[in-house]
This record gives sequence, structure tokens and C-alpha cells, in this order.
Amino acid sequence: MFSYFLSNNNNTKQEEEKPLKTLLDNPPAAAKKQILPFRLPSLDKLKDKHVILASASPRRLDILAQVGIHPRVIPSTFEETLSKDDYLHNPHAYPINTATEKGKEVYERLVLEDDKNSPDLVISADTVVLVPDDAPSLSKGQSYDEVINQPLTYSICEKPKDADDQYRMLADASGRELQVVTGVCITYPILQSPGYAQKTFANMTKVHFFDNDHDVIEKYIETGEGIDRAGGFALQGLGSLLIQGIEGDYNNVVGFPLSEFIRFLDTLIENDDGVLDL
Repeated sequence: MFSYFLSNNNNTKQEEEKPLKTLLDNPPAAAKKQILPFRLPSLDKLKDKHVILASASPRRLDILAQVGIHPRVIPSTFEETLSKDDYLHNPHAYPINTATEKGKEVYERLVLEDDKNSPDLVISADTVVLVPDDAPSLSKGQSYDEVINQPLTYSICEKPKDADDQYRMLADASGRELQVVTGVCITYPILQSPGYAQKTFANMTKVHFFDNDHDVIEKYIETGEGIDRAGGFALQGLGSLLIQGIEGDYNNVVGFPLSEFIRFLDTLIENDDGVLDL
């Protein structure tokens, strides 16, 4: 039950009766605070820059637009052929390396097409879902300490190939804690060979799934949602009904860790790393 308190304070009444022009010329403190993000070093330096998003994801485009970044969209043609077997014990490196290759492909292609109009910044990203593999069992001759000290391995899930693959992913996730990891890379011009530099980071969010039964998973798949998302679900849609909660950045699960991206750029600019200087 909600209760509302109506104040009879005269100051409140006077504030309510201020003409619109006065409020626009002198916005309240709360409204002024809302524009502070646009004074960050990274957002100031991005103004009037040639920025590329090396992704066809409309969700990433929407997330960047929240802070006034409106890049030109040029999807990468990198085939994402990295072997997942090479990342069993370091799965966070997989989306980072994939994002790096995407950014490199787009930057080099644009420079070849028009070296007089090379981009100031290429933003690339790759999101995967990490499902922990079953814990190793005790083998003959092994001690318990040897088993529990073995590093965990993870299965790397990208977009499902079809409905059957989506069902497998969601069934594996049922009742478990998964990690959603987005690797982000920025590619920008420098004077030294090869003419560009790349910087990366990864953001991880834990996602706790309900113990969803067969019928729930089947009904979700029938909606058609999630077939184009890493892990086979969309947190911002009906997929939220499959999920008990998350720990970390919501936007990261949707496809792009905006908050960390802005802080990442700010740090590079403050350290005079040459980002957006040419």
C-alpha cells in the first residue's frame, strides 16, 4: 500500500506556480545533475569525430545513443573462427580476442577504401555466455585436494544455431549461475606502424536462472525471442521471466557495458594514450 504526503508549505506552492520560462532558465538541481555525464572527457572528445560501430546489433546502437554517441554502423566480416578449445581455462579472453579481430578487420577495410577519411574510433564488441562445466570426479589414485584444486572450465555459448540448440542452452542454464561476458575493443589511428592501436577490456555479469522446466523453455522458444542472442535469451524481453536475478551490469547482458566503456575511455584520455588525438 502506498501513501502520499501533500505538503501545505507555501514555498512548495510558490515553486509549483513558477512560470515555465523561469524553470527552463533556472532548472532545479536534480535536472542540472542529469547533464553531468555529457561533460566527461570521453564524451567531449567524441564530439564531431568519425566513430564506427563494427556491429549490426541494434541493441548496442541503442545503448550508445543513451549518452549521445551515434556511430556509423559498419558490421565486421570477421568469421569468428577462433577455436574455443584454446580458451577452456581463460574463457574471458575469447570475446576480447573476437572483438579485437572485428575491430581490426573494419578499420583496415575502411583505410583501404579511403585513407583520407579513416575513422577516428572503431568500437567493436563480442558477447558470450559462459556455462561452467561439471566438476571433475575423483579418479583412482587422486586425492580430494587434487580434484577440488583443478581449475574450472567453461563452455562458451554464442548465438544458438537453431531452436534445438537454443533449447540445449536454456536447459543447461536452468537452475544455475552463468556468466555473461562482453569483450570490447577500441581501434584508433596512431602515427607509428601499423597506423592504429587497439585497447580492450571485458565486463562480466552473473545471471541466476530459475529452475525452468521443459514446458517453460519450450514456450519461450516458441515466441521466437532469443534465437539471435548469445545464450539464447533476451534479458530485456520475455527472457527476464526465466531469470531469478543478476549481479553486475544490466546493459552488459543486453550487449554492451556502457558504464565501463565510458570509464575506460576516460582513463585512456586522462593517461594521454593518444586516443582521439589525430
